[in-house]
Amino acid sequence: MKKRFIIILIASIAIFSGCEEKQNKINRYVQNFTGVDGVLEIYAGEKLVKRFLKIDKLSTAISTEGKTEARPYRYGYGVLDSNFNSVADKDERKVYFEFSDYSTSYIFYEKP
Repeated sequence: MKKRFIIILIASIAIFSGCEEKQNKINRYVQNFTGVDGVLEIYAGEKLVKRFLKIDKLSTAISTEGKTEARPYRYGYGVLDSNFNSVADKDERKVYFEFSDYSTSYIFYEKP
């Protein structure tokens, strides 16, 4: 039994050590399963103009032409914090959002 475990462990290391994309997919799967409590802040210059709370992930758009090219924007779902108090109040709803990777100043972080 111990020998079998060692073989599986070595095979797993060999498979995953050289394949960063597989590691990223596994990490995303774990995050999707366990969830994160992300915050996205959008800035215009130095001024905070939008804040989204309770984001489980940000996704990069993929071309719909059958290619796997990434598009220059990200999207997700989160509660729009319209009063900037960092709390999802009763009157604040979960919304879909998109923002450009080229022209949007943003910070995404896990809520501390």
